Order: sequence, then structure tokens, then C-alpha cells
Amino acid sequence: MSTKERGLVMVYTGNGKGKTTAAVGQALRAIGHGYRVYMIHFMKGRDYGEFLAAGRLPNLTVVRAGRDVFVNRENPEPVDIELARDGFERAKKAVCSGEYDLVVLDEIIVAVDYGLISEKELFELLEQKPPRVDLVLTGRGASPELVKRADMVSEILAIKHHYDAGVDGRKGIEY
Repeated sequence: MSTKERGLVMVYTGNGKGKTTAAVGQALRAIGHGYRVYMIHFMKGRDYGEFLAAGRLPNLTVVRAGRDVFVNRENPEPVDIELARDGFERAKKAVCSGEYDLVVLDEIIVAVDYGLISEKELFELLEQKPPRVDLVLTGRGASPELVKRADMVSEILAIKHHYDAGVDGRKGIEY
């Protein structure tokens, strides 16, 4: 199979703002070329702008697999585990269905880091991914093994953020 036909695994990680935004940009680029895109937000339940825009864009399906609360890393609530597990099952179906050209697993890296989904299961999905499906994974703290397995990794650095000056998150900017 030529490299043109081989689906890529792309990772956006790091402590800076913009990982989801980069993934959405990748999705928009794909939609512009007629690709079918499935995006699932792990650990997010808010009506983020990309979720609200999905109904207006052709070939884009966006679903949520989380609540609009911060998950306790040391002691996640059962509902958070259940939502992540359900989301991961939906993600596996989307990846393997043949219906989508690009699948974005937003915050999957954090869900793995918090123990909601095992890294082993994520790696199994990468191995089962059909050859022509491109996959985007986002979230802070990509493991060295995930970095090794990915085709592309971009690290978003936190240099300065308006939160540090006490500016609250705004719709259209943070969500």
C-alpha cells in the first residue's frame, strides 16, 4: 500500500491551549475534501462550539462521552468511567465501520491517563484500525509509547495563558 493510502495516527499533546482546536482544523480540512469525519469528545459534556457547529457542516458527526465537570484523576466517579467506556465502544465502531475517513478522539489521551480507558485498549484500536482511516488523538500527557506508535506528534506548549491573569473562559474561545 502506498503512503498516500495509509491512514495516519496523528497526536496533539502538551500543556498548551489548542489541541482540540488543531484537531478541529484537521477535521475541517478533511471535510473540505469531501471526507467523512467522526469526532468524539471524551471527558467533555459542555456544548462546545465544534459540537454546536457539527449540525451545520456536511460529513461531520460529533458526539460527547463525558459530563460538564472536571473528573477526579485519583478517584473518578463511576459515571465518568461508564461514559468513557461507552464512548470508547462508539469510537471503535466508528473507526472500524468503513463509514468514516477521519476519526478524532478528543481528550482520549487524558481519559487513558486518568485510567478511564486502558492504554492497552487504545493500542489495540490503533492496530485494528483499517488501513485507510486517519486517526487524531488529543490530550495532555501522551506516553512515550504512544509517541513512538504515532505517525505525527505535535506538542502544544504553554507559554502564556489569559487564565493566569484571571480572565475567565469564554464561549467561542475556550468552548
